Amino acid sequence: MSALPAVTRPTIFYDTDLTGFGLKASPTGALSYIVEYRPGAGGRNVSKRRMVIGTPKNLTPEEARNEASGILARVRLGDDPAAERSNARKAETVSDLLIGFMDDHIRAKRKARTAKLFQGYVDNHIVPALGTRKAPSLSRTDIERLHKAIGKAHPVTANRVLALIGAAYAYGLRSGQLPERMANPATAIEKFREETRERYLSEPELLRLGEAIREAETVGIPWVKQSRSKHARKSENRITNIGPHAAAALRLLIFTGARLREILDLRWDHVDFQRGLLFLPDSKTGKKTIVLGLAALAVLENLPRVGKFVIAGIEADKPRADLQRPWTLVSKRADLAGLRLHDLRHSFASVGAGSGFGLPVIGKLLGHSNFKTTERYAHLAADPLRRASDAISGSIAKAMGEPTLLASG
Repeated sequence: MSALPAVTRPTIFYDTDLTGFGLKASPTGALSYIVEYRPGAGGRNVSKRRMVIGTPKNLTPEEARNEASGILARVRLGDDPAAERSNARKAETVSDLLIGFMDDHIRAKRKARTAKLFQGYVDNHIVPALGTRKAPSLSRTDIERLHKAIGKAHPVTANRVLALIGAAYAYGLRSGQLPERMANPATAIEKFREETRERYLSEPELLRLGEAIREAETVGIPWVKQSRSKHARKSENRITNIGPHAAAALRLLIFTGARLREILDLRWDHVDFQRGLLFLPDSKTGKKTIVLGLAALAVLENLPRVGKFVIAGIEADKPRADLQRPWTLVSKRADLAGLRLHDLRHSFASVGAGSGFGLPVIGKLLGHSNFKTTERYAHLAADPLRRASDAISGSIAKAMGEPTLLASG
Protein backbone atom coordinates (compact mmCIF):
# COMPACT_ATOMS: atom_id res chain seq x y z
CA MET A 1 0.00 0.00 0.00
CA SER A 2 2.86 2.36 0.80
CA ALA A 3 4.01 2.15 -2.84
CA LEU A 4 0.82 3.79 -4.11
CA PRO A 5 1.35 7.32 -5.44
CA ALA A 6 -0.53 10.28 -3.97
CA VAL A 7 -3.73 11.10 -5.89
CA THR A 8 -5.59 14.37 -6.42
CA ARG A 9 -8.93 12.71 -7.29
CA PRO A 10 -10.49 9.28 -6.64
CA THR A 11 -8.39 6.75 -8.57
CA ILE A 12 -8.67 2.98 -9.02
CA PHE A 13 -5.52 0.87 -9.30
CA TYR A 14 -6.54 -2.35 -11.05
CA ASP A 15 -5.11 -5.78 -10.35
CA THR A 16 -2.98 -7.09 -13.21
CA ASP A 17 -4.07 -10.72 -12.70
CA LEU A 18 -7.78 -10.55 -11.81
CA THR A 19 -9.78 -8.39 -14.24
CA GLY A 20 -12.32 -6.21 -12.45
CA PHE A 21 -10.57 -6.25 -9.08
CA GLY A 22 -8.87 -3.09 -7.83
CA LEU A 23 -7.97 -0.74 -5.03
CA LYS A 24 -9.70 2.66 -4.92
CA ALA A 25 -7.67 5.52 -3.45
CA SER A 26 -9.04 8.94 -2.51
CA PRO A 27 -7.14 12.21 -1.99
CA THR A 28 -7.86 11.97 1.76
CA GLY A 29 -5.87 8.73 1.94
CA ALA A 30 -8.91 6.45 2.29
CA LEU A 31 -8.50 3.06 0.55
CA SER A 32 -11.09 0.44 -0.38
CA TYR A 33 -11.07 -2.79 -2.38
CA ILE A 34 -13.59 -2.84 -5.23
CA VAL A 35 -14.81 -5.25 -7.89
CA GLU A 36 -16.39 -4.20 -11.22
CA TYR A 37 -18.44 -6.25 -13.65
CA ARG A 38 -21.20 -6.04 -16.26
CA PRO A 39 -24.26 -8.16 -15.31
CA GLY A 40 -26.13 -10.57 -17.54
CA ALA A 41 -24.61 -11.18 -20.95
CA GLY A 42 -22.21 -8.29 -20.43
CA GLY A 43 -21.02 -6.23 -23.34
CA ARG A 44 -20.40 -2.50 -23.74
CA ASN A 45 -24.11 -1.72 -23.84
CA VAL A 46 -24.62 -3.00 -20.28
CA SER A 47 -23.95 -0.56 -17.45
CA LYS A 48 -21.01 -1.50 -15.27
CA ARG A 49 -21.61 -2.36 -11.61
CA ARG A 50 -19.09 -1.59 -8.88
CA MET A 51 -19.05 -3.07 -5.37
CA VAL A 52 -16.93 -2.18 -2.37
CA ILE A 53 -15.53 -5.36 -0.83
CA GLY A 54 -13.77 -3.89 2.18
CA THR A 55 -10.73 -1.89 3.21
CA PRO A 56 -7.08 -2.76 3.95
CA LYS A 57 -7.95 -2.36 7.63
CA ASN A 58 -10.19 -5.43 7.63
CA LEU A 59 -8.96 -7.46 4.62
CA THR A 60 -5.54 -8.49 3.39
CA PRO A 61 -4.91 -8.12 -0.37
CA GLU A 62 -5.19 -11.87 -0.80
CA GLU A 63 -8.48 -12.06 1.13
CA ALA A 64 -9.93 -9.21 -0.94
CA ARG A 65 -8.76 -10.87 -4.18
CA ASN A 66 -10.43 -14.15 -3.16
CA GLU A 67 -13.65 -12.28 -2.31
CA ALA A 68 -13.61 -10.53 -5.70
CA SER A 69 -12.93 -13.82 -7.48
CA GLY A 70 -15.99 -15.36 -5.82
CA ILE A 71 -18.19 -12.43 -6.81
CA LEU A 72 -17.01 -12.59 -10.44
CA ALA A 73 -17.68 -16.33 -10.50
CA ARG A 74 -21.28 -15.69 -9.44
CA VAL A 75 -21.62 -13.08 -12.19
CA ARG A 76 -20.55 -15.64 -14.79
CA LEU A 77 -23.37 -17.87 -13.53
CA GLY A 78 -25.89 -15.07 -14.11
CA ASP A 79 -26.09 -13.47 -10.66
CA ASP A 80 -25.98 -9.73 -9.98
CA PRO A 81 -24.40 -9.38 -6.49
CA ALA A 82 -24.48 -5.56 -6.47
CA ALA A 83 -28.21 -5.48 -7.17
CA GLU A 84 -28.81 -8.15 -4.53
CA ARG A 85 -26.88 -6.14 -1.95
CA SER A 86 -28.80 -2.98 -2.86
CA ASN A 87 -32.16 -4.71 -2.55
CA ALA A 88 -31.17 -6.30 0.72
CA ARG A 89 -30.19 -2.92 2.13
CA LYS A 90 -33.29 -0.99 1.17
CA ALA A 91 -33.74 1.62 3.85
CA GLU A 92 -37.04 0.79 5.51
CA THR A 93 -36.50 3.18 8.42
CA VAL A 94 -34.50 6.35 8.98
CA SER A 95 -32.17 4.30 11.21
CA ASP A 96 -31.55 1.85 8.35
CA LEU A 97 -30.69 4.73 6.06
CA LEU A 98 -28.31 6.30 8.58
CA ILE A 99 -26.50 2.99 9.21
CA GLY A 100 -25.77 2.58 5.51
CA PHE A 101 -24.80 6.25 5.15
CA MET A 102 -22.38 6.17 8.08
CA ASP A 103 -20.82 2.81 7.14
CA ASP A 104 -20.50 3.20 3.37
CA HIS A 105 -20.02 6.94 2.99
CA ILE A 106 -18.82 8.71 6.14
CA ARG A 107 -16.48 6.14 7.70
CA ALA A 108 -15.10 5.16 4.29
CA LYS A 109 -14.40 8.71 3.11
CA ARG A 110 -14.13 11.02 6.12
CA LYS A 111 -11.69 11.28 8.99
CA ALA A 112 -12.35 9.33 12.19
CA ARG A 113 -13.00 12.51 14.19
CA THR A 114 -15.61 13.64 11.65
CA ALA A 115 -17.31 10.24 11.75
CA LYS A 116 -17.39 10.39 15.55
CA LEU A 117 -18.97 13.85 15.48
CA PHE A 118 -21.61 12.78 12.93
CA GLN A 119 -22.39 9.62 14.91
CA GLY A 120 -23.06 11.84 17.91
CA TYR A 121 -25.63 13.81 15.90
CA VAL A 122 -27.23 10.53 14.80
CA ASP A 123 -27.35 8.96 18.28
CA ASN A 124 -28.29 12.05 20.26
CA HIS A 125 -30.71 13.85 17.95
CA ILE A 126 -31.89 12.05 14.81
CA VAL A 127 -32.51 8.46 15.91
CA PRO A 128 -34.38 9.33 19.16
CA ALA A 129 -36.76 11.59 17.23
CA LEU A 130 -37.05 9.95 13.81
CA GLY A 131 -35.23 6.61 13.86
CA THR A 132 -38.27 4.34 13.69
CA ARG A 133 -40.04 6.39 11.00
CA LYS A 134 -40.30 4.93 7.50
CA ALA A 135 -37.50 6.58 5.51
CA PRO A 136 -39.44 7.01 2.22
CA SER A 137 -42.40 8.61 3.97
CA LEU A 138 -40.51 11.11 6.14
CA SER A 139 -41.79 14.59 5.33
CA ARG A 140 -40.18 18.00 5.25
CA THR A 141 -42.46 18.99 8.13
CA ASP A 142 -41.05 16.16 10.29
CA ILE A 143 -37.48 17.33 9.72
CA GLU A 144 -38.36 20.99 10.15
CA ARG A 145 -39.99 20.21 13.49
CA LEU A 146 -36.80 18.48 14.70
CA HIS A 147 -34.64 21.32 13.37
CA LYS A 148 -36.67 23.91 15.29
CA ALA A 149 -36.66 21.86 18.50
CA ILE A 150 -32.88 21.55 18.52
CA GLY A 151 -32.43 25.15 17.41
CA LYS A 152 -34.15 26.63 20.46
CA ALA A 153 -31.01 26.01 22.49
CA HIS A 154 -28.40 25.00 19.91
CA PRO A 155 -28.92 26.63 16.50
CA VAL A 156 -25.52 25.59 15.13
CA THR A 157 -26.12 21.95 16.08
CA ALA A 158 -29.59 22.14 14.52
CA ASN A 159 -28.07 23.27 11.22
CA ARG A 160 -25.49 20.47 11.29
CA VAL A 161 -28.21 17.87 11.96
CA LEU A 162 -30.27 19.25 9.06
CA ALA A 163 -27.28 19.03 6.72
CA LEU A 164 -26.55 15.48 7.87
CA ILE A 165 -30.11 14.32 7.21
CA GLY A 166 -30.00 15.92 3.75
CA ALA A 167 -26.71 14.22 2.94
CA ALA A 168 -28.03 10.84 4.14
CA TYR A 169 -31.10 11.10 1.89
CA ALA A 170 -28.96 12.17 -1.07
CA TYR A 171 -26.79 9.10 -0.46
CA GLY A 172 -29.86 6.86 -0.20
CA LEU A 173 -31.19 8.12 -3.53
CA ARG A 174 -27.81 7.61 -5.26
CA SER A 175 -27.27 4.13 -3.83
CA GLY A 176 -30.78 2.84 -4.55
CA GLN A 177 -31.72 2.46 -0.88
CA LEU A 178 -34.61 4.88 -1.45
CA PRO A 179 -37.23 4.88 -4.22
CA GLU A 180 -36.19 6.56 -7.46
CA ARG A 181 -37.35 10.12 -8.10
CA MET A 182 -38.51 10.72 -4.54
CA ALA A 183 -37.74 14.22 -3.28
CA ASN A 184 -35.14 14.83 -0.61
CA PRO A 185 -37.26 15.95 2.38
CA ALA A 186 -34.41 18.00 3.92
CA THR A 187 -34.26 20.52 1.07
CA ALA A 188 -35.68 24.06 1.21
CA ILE A 189 -35.64 24.22 5.02
CA GLU A 190 -34.32 27.56 6.20
CA LYS A 191 -31.30 27.27 8.47
CA PHE A 192 -30.79 29.26 11.64
CA ARG A 193 -28.53 32.25 11.39
CA GLU A 194 -25.10 31.46 12.80
CA GLU A 195 -23.16 34.20 14.52
CA THR A 196 -19.48 33.90 13.73
CA ARG A 197 -17.43 34.12 16.90
CA GLU A 198 -13.95 35.48 16.37
CA ARG A 199 -11.85 36.65 19.29
CA TYR A 200 -8.49 38.31 18.81
CA LEU A 201 -5.98 38.90 21.59
CA SER A 202 -4.62 42.40 22.13
CA GLU A 203 -0.99 43.05 23.04
CA PRO A 204 -1.77 43.43 26.78
CA GLU A 205 -3.75 40.17 26.69
CA LEU A 206 -0.89 38.36 24.94
CA LEU A 207 1.47 39.66 27.63
CA ARG A 208 -0.78 38.36 30.41
CA LEU A 209 -1.13 35.03 28.65
CA GLY A 210 2.65 34.66 28.28
CA GLU A 211 3.18 35.47 31.94
CA ALA A 212 0.53 32.94 33.00
CA ILE A 213 2.10 30.16 30.91
CA ARG A 214 5.55 30.86 32.37
CA GLU A 215 4.14 30.91 35.90
CA ALA A 216 2.22 27.65 35.39
CA GLU A 217 5.27 25.96 33.88
CA THR A 218 7.72 27.02 36.60
CA VAL A 219 6.56 28.00 40.09
CA GLY A 220 2.95 26.95 39.46
CA ILE A 221 -0.35 28.79 39.77
CA PRO A 222 -2.02 29.08 43.17
CA TRP A 223 -5.12 26.95 43.55
CA VAL A 224 -8.32 28.91 44.12
CA LYS A 225 -11.03 27.30 46.24
CA GLN A 226 -14.20 26.72 44.23
CA SER A 227 -17.56 27.77 45.68
CA ARG A 228 -18.86 24.18 45.61
CA SER A 229 -15.79 22.69 47.22
CA LYS A 230 -16.46 21.69 50.85
CA HIS A 231 -12.83 21.43 51.87
CA ALA A 232 -9.75 23.44 50.93
CA ARG A 233 -6.65 21.58 49.84
CA LYS A 234 -3.75 21.20 52.19
CA SER A 235 -1.24 24.02 51.94
CA GLU A 236 1.37 21.91 50.13
CA ASN A 237 -1.15 21.05 47.39
CA ARG A 238 -2.31 24.59 46.61
CA ILE A 239 0.00 25.10 43.63
CA THR A 240 -0.74 23.67 40.15
CA ASN A 241 2.05 23.13 37.63
CA ILE A 242 1.26 22.25 33.99
CA GLY A 243 4.65 20.86 32.98
CA PRO A 244 6.88 21.64 29.97
CA HIS A 245 4.93 19.71 27.33
CA ALA A 246 1.55 21.33 28.02
CA ALA A 247 3.27 24.73 28.10
CA ALA A 248 5.02 23.94 24.79
CA ALA A 249 1.71 22.92 23.20
CA LEU A 250 0.14 26.25 24.16
CA ARG A 251 3.12 28.21 22.84
CA LEU A 252 3.12 26.27 19.55
CA LEU A 253 -0.58 27.01 19.07
CA ILE A 254 0.14 30.71 19.63
CA PHE A 255 3.29 30.87 17.48
CA THR A 256 2.06 28.81 14.49
CA GLY A 257 -1.70 29.31 14.24
CA ALA A 258 -2.00 25.52 13.94
CA ARG A 259 -5.11 23.57 14.88
CA LEU A 260 -5.17 21.77 18.22
CA ARG A 261 -4.96 18.22 16.85
CA GLU A 262 -2.16 19.22 14.48
CA ILE A 263 -0.03 20.04 17.52
CA LEU A 264 -1.18 17.22 19.82
CA ASP A 265 -0.74 14.59 17.06
CA LEU A 266 2.65 15.99 16.00
CA ARG A 267 5.50 13.46 15.95
CA TRP A 268 9.19 14.22 16.14
CA ASP A 269 9.73 12.67 12.72
CA HIS A 270 7.37 15.34 11.29
CA VAL A 271 9.79 18.09 12.38
CA ASP A 272 12.49 19.31 9.98
CA PHE A 273 14.74 21.50 12.13
CA GLN A 274 17.14 22.27 9.29
CA ARG A 275 14.48 23.83 7.08
CA GLY A 276 12.22 24.99 9.89
CA LEU A 277 9.16 23.06 8.73
CA LEU A 278 6.54 20.67 10.04
CA PHE A 279 5.44 18.04 7.52
CA LEU A 280 2.00 16.83 8.61
CA PRO A 281 0.90 13.66 6.77
CA ASP A 282 -2.72 14.34 7.66
CA SER A 283 -4.75 17.34 8.84
CA LYS A 284 -8.25 18.74 8.39
CA THR A 285 -7.32 19.72 4.82
CA GLY A 286 -5.07 16.72 4.05
CA LYS A 287 -1.29 16.84 3.84
CA LYS A 288 0.05 20.08 5.19
CA THR A 289 3.36 21.89 5.67
CA ILE A 290 3.68 24.40 8.52
CA VAL A 291 6.43 27.02 8.31
CA LEU A 292 8.02 27.53 11.72
CA GLY A 293 9.05 30.95 12.93
CA LEU A 294 12.07 31.35 15.19
CA ALA A 295 9.89 31.44 18.31
CA ALA A 296 8.26 28.08 17.44
CA LEU A 297 11.64 26.55 16.58
CA ALA A 298 13.00 27.63 19.95
CA VAL A 299 10.09 25.89 21.71
CA LEU A 300 10.79 22.63 19.87
CA GLU A 301 14.56 22.76 20.33
CA ASN A 302 14.25 23.25 24.09
CA LEU A 303 11.56 20.60 24.65
CA PRO A 304 12.60 17.24 26.19
CA ARG A 305 11.86 14.25 23.98
CA VAL A 306 9.61 11.69 25.65
CA GLY A 307 8.44 9.09 23.14
CA LYS A 308 7.55 9.65 19.50
CA PHE A 309 5.04 12.48 20.04
CA VAL A 310 6.29 16.03 20.47
CA ILE A 311 3.66 16.75 23.13
CA ALA A 312 4.05 13.78 25.44
CA GLY A 313 0.86 12.18 26.72
CA ILE A 314 0.24 9.74 29.55
CA GLU A 315 1.29 6.84 27.30
CA ALA A 316 4.42 7.20 25.17
CA ASP A 317 2.85 5.64 22.07
CA LYS A 318 -0.38 7.67 22.17
CA PRO A 319 -0.94 11.41 21.58
CA ARG A 320 -2.20 13.62 24.37
CA ALA A 321 -6.01 13.67 24.43
CA ASP A 322 -6.55 17.41 25.02
CA LEU A 323 -5.31 20.58 26.72
CA GLN A 324 -8.50 21.51 28.54
CA ARG A 325 -7.18 21.50 32.13
CA PRO A 326 -3.94 23.42 31.53
CA TRP A 327 -5.74 25.86 29.22
CA THR A 328 -8.51 26.54 31.76
CA LEU A 329 -5.90 27.15 34.45
CA VAL A 330 -3.75 29.47 32.34
CA SER A 331 -6.56 31.43 30.69
CA LYS A 332 -8.24 32.14 34.04
CA ARG A 333 -4.93 33.24 35.53
CA ALA A 334 -4.47 35.64 32.60
CA ASP A 335 -7.99 36.98 33.12
CA LEU A 336 -9.05 35.56 29.76
CA ALA A 337 -11.87 33.30 30.94
CA GLY A 338 -14.06 32.27 28.01
CA LEU A 339 -11.23 32.45 25.50
CA ARG A 340 -11.12 29.29 23.39
CA LEU A 341 -7.98 27.48 22.28
CA HIS A 342 -9.13 27.99 18.68
CA ASP A 343 -9.08 31.74 19.29
CA LEU A 344 -5.28 31.50 19.39
CA ARG A 345 -5.43 30.59 15.68
CA HIS A 346 -7.57 33.66 14.98
CA SER A 347 -5.11 35.82 16.92
CA PHE A 348 -2.18 34.51 14.86
CA ALA A 349 -4.04 35.50 11.70
CA SER A 350 -5.07 38.89 13.06
CA VAL A 351 -1.49 39.82 13.98
CA GLY A 352 -0.36 38.81 10.48
CA ALA A 353 -3.12 40.83 8.82
CA GLY A 354 -2.44 43.88 10.96
CA SER A 355 1.28 43.67 10.16
CA GLY A 356 0.59 44.14 6.47
CA PHE A 357 1.08 40.57 5.25
CA GLY A 358 -1.27 39.73 2.40
CA LEU A 359 -4.23 37.42 2.91
CA PRO A 360 -2.79 34.80 0.51
CA VAL A 361 0.33 34.56 2.71
CA ILE A 362 -1.76 34.23 5.87
CA GLY A 363 -3.92 31.59 4.20
CA LYS A 364 -0.81 29.60 3.29
CA LEU A 365 0.51 29.78 6.86
CA LEU A 366 -2.83 28.62 8.27
CA GLY A 367 -3.24 25.87 5.68
CA HIS A 368 -6.54 27.17 4.30
CA SER A 369 -7.63 25.20 1.24
CA ASN A 370 -10.07 27.94 0.21
CA PHE A 371 -9.19 31.64 -0.02
CA LYS A 372 -12.68 32.57 1.16
CA THR A 373 -11.81 31.11 4.56
CA THR A 374 -9.01 33.67 4.91
CA GLU A 375 -11.18 36.58 3.78
CA ARG A 376 -12.68 36.83 7.28
CA TYR A 377 -9.46 38.61 8.32
CA ALA A 378 -9.60 41.19 5.51
CA HIS A 379 -11.01 43.91 7.79
CA LEU A 380 -7.96 43.57 10.05
CA ALA A 381 -5.42 44.09 7.30
CA ALA A 382 -3.31 47.23 7.19
CA ASP A 383 -5.23 49.17 4.53
CA PRO A 384 -2.93 50.41 1.72
CA LEU A 385 -5.42 53.18 0.89
CA ARG A 386 -5.28 54.37 4.49
CA ARG A 387 -1.47 54.40 4.44
CA ALA A 388 -1.45 56.33 1.14
CA SER A 389 -3.94 58.86 2.45
CA ASP A 390 -1.89 59.35 5.63
CA ALA A 391 1.31 59.91 3.61
CA ILE A 392 -0.25 62.36 1.12
CA SER A 393 -2.21 64.39 3.65
CA GLY A 394 0.80 64.39 5.98
CA SER A 395 3.06 65.86 3.26
CA ILE A 396 0.51 68.55 2.44
CA ALA A 397 -0.02 69.41 6.12
CA LYS A 398 3.74 69.62 6.69
CA ALA A 399 4.08 72.04 3.74
CA MET A 400 1.27 74.13 5.20
CA GLY A 401 2.76 74.12 8.67
CA GLU A 402 -0.28 72.30 10.05
CA PRO A 403 0.03 69.86 13.01
CA THR A 404 -0.35 66.15 12.32
CA LEU A 405 -0.90 63.10 14.53
CA LEU A 406 2.09 60.85 15.11
CA ALA A 407 1.76 57.37 13.61
CA SER A 408 1.04 54.74 16.20
CA GLY A 409 3.59 52.31 14.85
